[in-house]
Amino acid sequence: MHKEVVHGRGHPNVTGTHRSTFEITRDEEISKSADCIIVVGADKGAASLSDGFKKAAAHDDAFITCVIEAGGFRDVVTGWGSEKMTFSVEDSMVFRVSDYVCGRTVMIRADKPAARLDRRLIAALAEGNKAILELSVEQKDRPEPSLDALFKEV
Repeated sequence: MHKEVVHGRGHPNVTGTHRSTFEITRDEEISKSADCIIVVGADKGAASLSDGFKKAAAHDDAFITCVIEAGGFRDVVTGWGSEKMTFSVEDSMVFRVSDYVCGRTVMIRADKPAARLDRRLIAALAEGNKAILELSVEQKDRPEPSLDALFKEV
């Protein structure tokens, strides 16, 4: 199993209402319209994740877990890697409910987007608390895709 830890913080403009992704950015400031961004000032983007993590995650059988903690609250998101992942973007990382992959994608088929994260965690991030994300990847059989996460009530 490969692990990665990312440090950042919340921001007063964090709303966490996006229905298909959540994003971590190295930028220090965001606007209210950035409804997918939940952490700013991150010490890593997709490109600066360790080579071991990126190599392990760039497979269709890569099962990825992301534990997000801030202000005494935590949530866990699970999803999958892809052989299409390139980890080429330095300034952010995106976790997606869909299968779409670009240079900042670090997880696809996530079991929840920003809108389904624990609202106490989102409130703690909106208060500017320090945030820690623990990413891990392991190989396992991937089930058939489901779009259920897109249609669950928030």
